[in-house]
Amino acid sequence: MTTPARTHATDARWTQLIDDAIAGDGVECHFQPIIDLDQRIVVGYEALARFDHPDAAGVGPDVWFARARARGLQPELEATVLGMALARRSEMPPDTFLAVNVESDSLRHPLVRAIFSELPDLTGLVIEITEHSAWEWADLEPDINAVRTKGALIAVDDAGAGYSGLQQILDLRPSILKLDRAIVDGIATDEAKVALVEMIGLFAARVDAWVVAEGVESLADAKRLSDMRVPLAQGYLFARPARDFEDMDPKVSAQLAAFSDQAGDTMHRLVESVPTIPVEQRTAHVWGDKDGHWVVVVDSERHPQGLVNPGAAIAGELISTLTVNVNSTPAEVAQRTSAAANEPGAPIIVTDDSGRFLGIVSLRRLLGKLSDLAS
Repeated sequence: MTTPARTHATDARWTQLIDDAIAGDGVECHFQPIIDLDQRIVVGYEALARFDHPDAAGVGPDVWFARARARGLQPELEATVLGMALARRSEMPPDTFLAVNVESDSLRHPLVRAIFSELPDLTGLVIEITEHSAWEWADLEPDINAVRTKGALIAVDDAGAGYSGLQQILDLRPSILKLDRAIVDGIATDEAKVALVEMIGLFAARVDAWVVAEGVESLADAKRLSDMRVPLAQGYLFARPARDFEDMDPKVSAQLAAFSDQAGDTMHRLVESVPTIPVEQRTAHVWGDKDGHWVVVVDSERHPQGLVNPGAAIAGELISTLTVNVNSTPAEVAQRTSAAANEPGAPIIVTDDSGRFLGIVSLRRLLGKLSDLAS
């Protein structure tokens, strides 16, 4: 039986353990696949530190980095892990990217700067800025520009949580927003989480960024994310972190493929996210800078009540339009559209089996799909 003395190191022992880890003893990199939900292929890997020492058995990486941070040694420990991860790039499958976690303070540290400056090309590298401390753009900008010039992409880790505010995301202009796992877990049955992810997805589309859902552990959550057009995902459902660059679980791939086949001739793949507002807030001031865009009015259970555009909002009117189930086929919807008395140019509202709002489909997108099916 393991004694507490072996599993819980003293503060003095922790100092030695961290020094050893910085020297490369008892630490290694594992890699977790990042999946394209639509194509069901691995498009990238996240490098994750793993620690192994009998005096800290069962202690997770977060604790190790927190202990290092408390001693002012987090940049040194991150530099060690970063060097290990980058040394494995040549082993990666073709056409995949590598994502690495770097604290904002560490990005400015000479050891981390040296690692990036010594590499002539950072194409295919995604640098995830973690949010354990606040930062100022003026301090971070030179280092962000330096790695971007060499081809690296910037990601915001745990979007929707942590210290990073909207202004910091606007300053960073990331290419990737990684959804916090607390938002992703249970999204299949949580409409508040759906609304938040829709909002983040809309923002990402406006700034030309990709969204990655972290912590996907159930097929139901993966399907819901796919319905919402979240492009990328990672989590134990697809594969656990491993020493080598593993593929996704073939059983899960087959399950998602079956779902995709079922959705291929339905409205699933046509749905686009738009903002929603509660029915009691259908007033002109909600538009702000949304001029030229549709907004869907929903009740307390997210059942759609209709649409507003800038003109309708100012007039206090609600535009009725066709509402269809997400499992309807494009041909069925087109037939119903031809017989419906809709506002010219108004999009179609799409709901799930419970009648809750999922998104809209523009007439142009519907006609394009019908054209593809006919060709």
